Amino acid sequence: MMPPGRAGRALAVFWIVLIAAAGLGAATLQWLGPPGEAPRPPAAAAAHAEAARPEPASASVPGSPRVPEPSRQSTPAPPAPLRPGQPIPGPVAALLEAGNLPRIGADGRAPMRAYAGGVDPADTRPRIAILFGGIGLSASDSEEALRALPPAVTFVVSPYAAKPDRLLGEIRAHGHEFLLALPMEPQGYPLDDPGNQALLIGAPPTQNTRRLDWSLSRFSGYAGVTNAADGLRGERFAASSTMAPILQTLARRGLFYIDTGASRPADAPAALVARGIDLVLDEPAVRSEIDTRLARLEQFARDHGAAIGLASLPRPVTIDRIAAWTATLSERGIALVPASAIAIPVP
Repeated sequence: MMPPGRAGRALAVFWIVLIAAAGLGAATLQWLGPPGEAPRPPAAAAAHAEAARPEPASASVPGSPRVPEPSRQSTPAPPAPLRPGQPIPGPVAALLEAGNLPRIGADGRAPMRAYAGGVDPADTRPRIAILFGGIGLSASDSEEALRALPPAVTFVVSPYAAKPDRLLGEIRAHGHEFLLALPMEPQGYPLDDPGNQALLIGAPPTQNTRRLDWSLSRFSGYAGVTNAADGLRGERFAASSTMAPILQTLARRGLFYIDTGASRPADAPAALVARGIDLVLDEPAVRSEIDTRLARLEQFARDHGAAIGLASLPRPVTIDRIAAWTATLSERGIALVPASAIAIPVP
């Protein structure tokens, strides 16, 4: 029989070994984790593995092309309005359709605003606009008008102008807004001949449509249209019922219309921006008469807030008198503006 002292020591050793074994087993189970779970590496090894993990496919990797993130499409802001005298922009492709015809852009932008001349919206003085017709028929007269007249004068360019691209480039560069002269049957027809592409009351509608498209496609970048064409006014056609589809086409294409009559055309659709002129300045084209009519136009603007005058042709005397008159117009408290600034309502 083992002595009592030795038996106590053996029993103590037994329990110590048993407790140590139990602790080692628990540690082992904790390291191994629950059944079916992969062993977890030590913290340092886990950190190293995380650092070595491959980047996701969308991340940037040195030496490889970066995949751009999708960008949100946004509607571009419309260009800021032009300042007085600032060059007019050239034709915008988005505002043209097949056959070089003007149209309203997909974003709603219209030629009458895209090609409008510069104006100071804060200027509250009475306004006057001058249409100068017959531009493009005579190279020398057109060049003189371009040289002598201020940028706020609106030029009316003939569709019969030969090779007008260079002239139109100069007109834009000088800041002149310009309109297309639309030939129409005048009061004195056929003695007064508006040309072989004129709109006529007795012509079939399809012929007038073809002639309208011909005129509209001759060049681009005009803000509007007028029946003041090369010294004639197209009064007879403009006053007839055959004018209605022409006005509808102009409205659909985003152009404004200036009539040589003194009011908005009776058959004009609601969508059409239109206005009449208030005074013809050069009938007759005599110095004293022109000066008298300019004074009347100025008084009309003071009385009504705005006025539009028409100079039918760029004759030397007309250019000279209008140039002299406009030179001091601002000093007399009147603002000279492009025709669009009077014809088009403020948005």
